[in-house]
Amino acid sequence: MEAKEGVKIERENQTLATITFQNYFRMYKKLSGMTGTADTEASEFGEIYKLDVNVIPTNRDMIRDDRGDLVYRTAQEKWNAVVDELRECQAKGQPVLVGTVSIEKSEMLSKLLNRPPKVPHVVLNAKYHDARGVDRGSSRAQGRHHPSPPTWPAAAPTSSWAAIPRASHAPKPIRKPSWRPIRQPWSATWRPALASGMRSSRSAACTSWALSGTSRGGSTTSSAAAPAARAILARPRFYLSLEDDLMRIFGSDRIQGLMGKLGMEEGEAIEHRMVSKAIQRAQTQVEGRNFEIRKHLLEYDDVMNKQREAIYKLRRDILDGNEGRDYLMGLVEDILDGMLDAHCSDKVDPADWDLTGLRTEMLAYFNINAGGMKLDELGIDELREALWTAIEGRYKEKEARHAEEIIRGFERAIMLQAVDTSWKDHLLALDHLKEGISLRGYGQRDPLQEYKKESFDLFEMMRERVEDDIVQKLFRFEPVTEEQMLEQRVRQQRAAPRVELSAPPKVEGQRPQPTINREAKVGRNDPCPCGSGKKYKKCHGAQVTVG
Repeated sequence: MEAKEGVKIERENQTLATITFQNYFRMYKKLSGMTGTADTEASEFGEIYKLDVNVIPTNRDMIRDDRGDLVYRTAQEKWNAVVDELRECQAKGQPVLVGTVSIEKSEMLSKLLNRPPKVPHVVLNAKYHDARGVDRGSSRAQGRHHPSPPTWPAAAPTSSWAAIPRASHAPKPIRKPSWRPIRQPWSATWRPALASGMRSSRSAACTSWALSGTSRGGSTTSSAAAPAARAILARPRFYLSLEDDLMRIFGSDRIQGLMGKLGMEEGEAIEHRMVSKAIQRAQTQVEGRNFEIRKHLLEYDDVMNKQREAIYKLRRDILDGNEGRDYLMGLVEDILDGMLDAHCSDKVDPADWDLTGLRTEMLAYFNINAGGMKLDELGIDELREALWTAIEGRYKEKEARHAEEIIRGFERAIMLQAVDTSWKDHLLALDHLKEGISLRGYGQRDPLQEYKKESFDLFEMMRERVEDDIVQKLFRFEPVTEEQMLEQRVRQQRAAPRVELSAPPKVEGQRPQPTINREAKVGRNDPCPCGSGKKYKKCHGAQVTVG
């Protein structure tokens, strides 16, 4: 992407935190919502969020005329039919809204509308987002109504539909909504106007919006939301072709055979409830496939989510002060027990104990030189007691040298740094694991189960690294105040040796003389000056070349 946009190519970014929308929403204690397209996704709401979908019926019966889909043989026939309908609506003075699935399709439709006879229109997509905020009322200025082909998102249509005329006057700016209380009920104010508009055919033809879709996406939600988002008098219709992606994947052969049996000619369309239902079934299949993809992604994220909750809980406890000195001493005790089990196990004869390795780890973890301790003369219980006394005494000495507030802040900073650094590296390791885990399926193993097992092993290794890092830094580092840092910086500047660079003095009026080699140059094939009788390149010339 950076190379395509012509910007500086940076190093690969590292993921610092990641979460899916599903797990993010499930973090809330209460979930609820209201939308006009939730019924088609009721199964997903119930399985992912444990939410029931209740359909609220409308206050009045539906009066919008939802026209059936028109299916053409080729895409060119479909676009020609769309342009013909737009010209008819333009002649009647009826504003039209045309939906497309991509920016490229909206611009292609704009080129078709610009052909003679030209149809005034405005393209509304991501490239021309400034035009979306213009008042829709300006599109009906002086009776001039123009079609508007916006981009129709495949997932969820936006509410930024508008038709903008190319009039000489400037459109009216959008007024801010007034929050004054309504003195008259809605029915007394708007019902007579709505009834009069429905009775007048001329008013309905000139003021109601016509809605046209040039393709059905892979979701019934988008197809249902588009007409619902328009005025109640809109007459939505979808124009399809057998070359559309949805039709090409599902049901194209059956409909093609049906159109051939009916003897339909070029430019004719088929309109039947059976075709519309077949398209809806195809959209349902695409929705089911997309849901399985999201569900599969959520199953992988659920594995990481449990680890995320454990790390975030530990981090929150550190910030709140719940994990303090007692937690650190517990880590120290666990590490000491692991060291004793590895080097001085009670199942091994004391003569075979690895005391050298034990002393090395005591110095690495706790900064304690156990060389002077007579460890070979102690039993396992006495050995543990002696080492624990030395460790606890060393930490108490550090606490005595600093104020309690400083030492507690030092502990908190060390723990947070260790947790954040290890968690960041763990996320990177999980990303690499997820990239190739699907190949386990070729070995007749479930990739999800393999991911769960290996990600758990990585998480346990990360926790061990966090504990080791915390203990090592606590015993080897010393907290430093700002005054001590300033004094140390001043001492380093004073102790640093001054390096003075000097050059030979310049003599005024004297220029440097070039070095001249007065010896005669010997050719490679000339006799060597040493008198050996060989050519120069075979004698001393070869030595010069090698050198």
